[in-house]
Amino acid sequence: MGFFETILTPFRWLVSWIMFMFHEGFTFLGMNPASGWTWVLSIIGLVVVIRAALIPVFVKQIKAQRGMQALQPDLRKLQQKYKGKTDQLSRQAMTQEQMALYKKHGTNPFAACLPILIQMPFFFALFTVLNGISRASEDNEGIGALSPDSVREFDDATIFGAPLSSTFLGSLGPDGNISVIILSVIMIIAMTASQFITQKQIMAKNMSEEAMQSPFMRQQKIMLYILPLVFGIGGINFPIGVLVYWTTTNVWTMAQQFYVIRKMPTPGSPAAKALADRRAKKGLPMAPLLGERKTEPAVETIPEPRGQRVQPRKKRKRR
Repeated sequence: MGFFETILTPFRWLVSWIMFMFHEGFTFLGMNPASGWTWVLSIIGLVVVIRAALIPVFVKQIKAQRGMQALQPDLRKLQQKYKGKTDQLSRQAMTQEQMALYKKHGTNPFAACLPILIQMPFFFALFTVLNGISRASEDNEGIGALSPDSVREFDDATIFGAPLSSTFLGSLGPDGNISVIILSVIMIIAMTASQFITQKQIMAKNMSEEAMQSPFMRQQKIMLYILPLVFGIGGINFPIGVLVYWTTTNVWTMAQQFYVIRKMPTPGSPAAKALADRRAKKGLPMAPLLGERKTEPAVETIPEPRGQRVQPRKKRKRR
């Protein structure tokens, strides 16, 4: 067993066990255990469990993103300060000052990537489970928490005539399944479109004007087009079940982001101004925004009134 397989083994067991428990639950409610829709709902249940567990991480991600936006002016000043200085001492000093800025704003460049990094082992685990279904069914073997009988059920399960373990590439050729090709194309489009829309609405509504002019924003604009393209190209080799998982994840992210933009927008963004207008129309005060740095109100000091100065009295000497 290789290093990659060793790392994925516990995730594969966890993913397959969650799917199996949802499958048993839907079967208990009266659904056909061999139906592809029962397994599709089990995959959707897997998404719900993982994304619900990641909500605290998502909140940290929002705070980290807003912290990164808030420190951009200080970061630009720091870059101008060390512009043209390539010696080791200058680079070391710049790095230390950058770390101090991150600590001051309570953020770091990697915190914004946490949710997708945490999800990747589960994604790869599900990919290996579904990719090995056909071979395990032929060998009468189980995969993770799935018994040989469950593996055979999954291998035979279809939606719209497309087996859940089939891929777009595997269905090309004279003996290919046209249902798999059509369904894969539709789901790849849905997967990439939902990912693009999610990032686009963040950039259009949930970033301040200052953040839009930052170098960080230029990188985000590049990633806006690159990530959907990467997943779209990679999607032709994803089993239908994995496409269901990733599309459901993107739809969850899109809905979650829509709620955050509407209810907890970034300070100074168009969404924050829209929220302030809505609250003003209702006569409500503007609530503190998530990730907004709180400032202590200035306390006015009132000088003590001056009275008449009391002259010290001399003590009489005793005779």
